[in-house]
Amino acid sequence: MARVHVWLFRKTKGRIGSKWRVGSAFPRGVPTCLLTTKGRVSGQPRTAPLLYLADADQVVLVASQGGLPRDPQWYRNLVEHPDVVVQIGGDVREMRARTARDDERAKLWPRLVGLYRDFDTYQSWTDRVIPVVICEPRQA
Repeated sequence: MARVHVWLFRKTKGRIGSKWRVGSAFPRGVPTCLLTTKGRVSGQPRTAPLLYLADADQVVLVASQGGLPRDPQWYRNLVEHPDVVVQIGGDVREMRARTARDDERAKLWPRLVGLYRDFDTYQSWTDRVIPVVICEPRQA
């Protein structure tokens, strides 16, 4: 499903695939972006459609993996290789990703749950602290 989502998103510059409408996101939808990371093992580009929160010039992501016990592959990739590409609609941005500090996460988490209530549910399903990722514009 993710491959089709990525293909449609890219082909239509986000006209199709830019809203997530499942679970608590139905019917209003939650904004979706494409995150491209460098595979930590393969070195190949890996793209995942993800829910996001725009915060000034930053893009905030949640490595929830639906509350599963392990962090998602995309998160493990960006920890190893923090230079990423984020596509929002037709806008493609080169960014640097980092895990939010505890104080940043504490401020962002209520906003993220406001965006998508299921993040709180996912956190209750796992013993790990779900990482919040802040993507910032890459300096030239």
